[in-house]
Amino acid sequence: MIKFFRKIHLWLSVPFGVFITLICFSGAMLIFEPEITRAIKSDVYYASEVKDVALPIGTILEDVKSALPDSVSITGVTVFKDKERTYQVNLSKPRRASVFVNQYTGQITGKYERLAFFSTMFKLHRWLLDSANPHGDGVKVGKMLVGVSTLIFVIALISGIVIWWPRAKRGLRKSLSISFSNGWKGFWKGLHVAGGMYALIFVLAMSLTGLTWSFDWYRSAFYAICGVEHTPRNFGQHSKVSSEARAERGGRGESRHGNHRGEGGERHGRGERRRHSEFGCWQQVYDELRTQNPDAHQITIGQESATVTLGETGNSRASDKYEFNRRSGELTLNTAYHDAVAADKLRGWIYSIHTGSLGGIFTRIIWLLGALLGASLPLTGYYIWIKHLRHPRKEVKVQNK
Repeated sequence: MIKFFRKIHLWLSVPFGVFITLICFSGAMLIFEPEITRAIKSDVYYASEVKDVALPIGTILEDVKSALPDSVSITGVTVFKDKERTYQVNLSKPRRASVFVNQYTGQITGKYERLAFFSTMFKLHRWLLDSANPHGDGVKVGKMLVGVSTLIFVIALISGIVIWWPRAKRGLRKSLSISFSNGWKGFWKGLHVAGGMYALIFVLAMSLTGLTWSFDWYRSAFYAICGVEHTPRNFGQHSKVSSEARAERGGRGESRHGNHRGEGGERHGRGERRRHSEFGCWQQVYDELRTQNPDAHQITIGQESATVTLGETGNSRASDKYEFNRRSGELTLNTAYHDAVAADKLRGWIYSIHTGSLGGIFTRIIWLLGALLGASLPLTGYYIWIKHLRHPRKEVKVQNK
């Protein structure tokens, strides 16, 4: 039985090991992307000086609107708990477009733009640098390779446990040690065996959640095992009435990677009738939501809708959804997080577990180390395999000892 699992472990890992290393390494590089990006582009993401009072949201958005082409409209604004963070103003196009504005001066500090390194790492992690091809037909080779490689990785990890267990029963401490007592050869072998066991639970969590983005059949099975019926994504949408109202104006609300968008309402006007004020109630709505949710990580205001992101730990995408009257600013809680559809909650948990954000900075550090160890496993495995091919008899003697 052990020989069978050794063959499974080897012959599945050899052809897919390189892909597994690339996927794990690129995933590790993305874990602290937000912090690194904000540090490098601090002049975009942070106000140069924090003042006691920020400019009214309506004034800020009117100034931004005047700087935009006629074909681009403002769909929402995100205000962060950190008073040093600039406001993020979401735009109608291109996809996921937004600009950052110093809320104390009204100056546009820059636009949202992924750093080239992280853009490459993301494409490598999701599609092995293949095109995402979101609207094309046929098989997406890169995405398929990522899914198959991740599935192979899960099988390799499980078969590795079966191979490791007899040795662990004879000496658990030795089986979990990494040392130079046998030179580099012993170190690399120890890193492969013991390192694999140390990273096991974390890379399994990343792999099992990551597969939900690769295969429809796996996603359906995963949701079923969790006791949840898989339904199309609707967490972040609002009531039917509000959706119909937005549809009539050609708008749509989205919630993705912390950026929430909603089509703009009426124009802000000093002394004008409120029906001509596009952002007239937005400051009022924000002030009320911030008073009700002082610890909220961020609050996003859009057309007749608002989203309060509850925290950065646990389900990092947990949020309460509100609607408001665009004339009076009267708020109504549309969907509290605890009342959200189970499938939408599970999506948030899958994302949080996959990225390690469920426990804040602590779990993200652990996930980083786990992903790097995961990336090393195929490389150390290749080393052991090549050594065995060069000195097969010597390896047999060592095993017999």
